Amino acid sequence: MSDESESCIFCRIVRGDIPADIVATTDQAMAFRDLDPKAPVHVLVIPKRHIGSLADSPDSAELGQILALATQVARTEGLGGGYRVVINTGPDGGQTVGHLHAHVLGGRHMAWPPG
Repeated sequence: MSDESESCIFCRIVRGDIPADIVATTDQAMAFRDLDPKAPVHVLVIPKRHIGSLADSPDSAELGQILALATQVARTEGLGGGYRVVINTGPDGGQTVGHLHAHVLGGRHMAWPPG
């Protein structure tokens, strides 16, 4: 286990060291509710292994698993009217946790531009 994954809050959630409201899980990914939601539905989807960000070139199959789980979450959360999937990358992109994660946001109209 790397030092990064040892201290990473999302890795600690995957290991069960920190409780989370888990919505769904697969062999490679996990989805749980955001503690500071920005929409009525705000779920984070993460790879179970530590990947710092999208810029760290995750395996395309692994990235596909994350997006597939995001789609599953949107379905089970009743977001048939639409939703947004956001991956912030790096400090200028708004990434605040150094572990790749996708935000599934929905349950209200999403305005554009987002930021």
